[in-house]
Amino acid sequence: MPTFINTEIQFLVLCLSTLFTLINPLGITPIFVVMTERFTKNERIQIAKKGIITGTITLLVFTFLGSIIFKLYGITVEAFQIMGGILFFRSGLRMLEAQVGRSRTTETEREEFKEAEEIAISPIGVPLITGPGAITGVMLLSGKTPMTFSIITLLLAVIITMTTFYYILRAGGGLGKKIGMTGMRVIQRIMGLILMVIAVQFVINGIETILLRL
Repeated sequence: MPTFINTEIQFLVLCLSTLFTLINPLGITPIFVVMTERFTKNERIQIAKKGIITGTITLLVFTFLGSIIFKLYGITVEAFQIMGGILFFRSGLRMLEAQVGRSRTTETEREEFKEAEEIAISPIGVPLITGPGAITGVMLLSGKTPMTFSIITLLLAVIITMTTFYYILRAGGGLGKKIGMTGMRVIQRIMGLILMVIAVQFVINGIETILLRL
């Protein structure tokens, strides 16, 4: 029993650190504030809530589809792990340079959706909150669950991460004023560095597993 609990706790920590870094709430919050500045405080809260719900549903769907996609296309977890590590490294590098990934949002997307209902789902829900990096992350983690019931731990990590993100978005402009843009950039760079380290470890683990099979 202690071994089971210890394994699940370690997996939960891995899931939380990976998802929180990939989704990057503190890096995305200033963008959210700018995109919703024309709305009232209550409208921004509703947009944040619907955006988080959209992003959570997206992650949960890909969490369950991860292993199915592996089997359907004959993809090995190691191959996806190496590819995911490369993708994570690129995302981490952009965060380290304090840049927003091009896959997250564009000037056209920011101008295209004018109503709160629309922007809450897209581009805020997807791909601003839940981008390709986060989707790849849950798929990768779902394929590397250490135990049968570890998928529940992953689902818990998704819910914890997205709930935390919701409250960060609710803080919105107030959070930005307290930390400041410089503080946001510093935190974003630290998270980028952590993501790059996780990415390198993913690649190392994938290569080691392949070599052991030779």
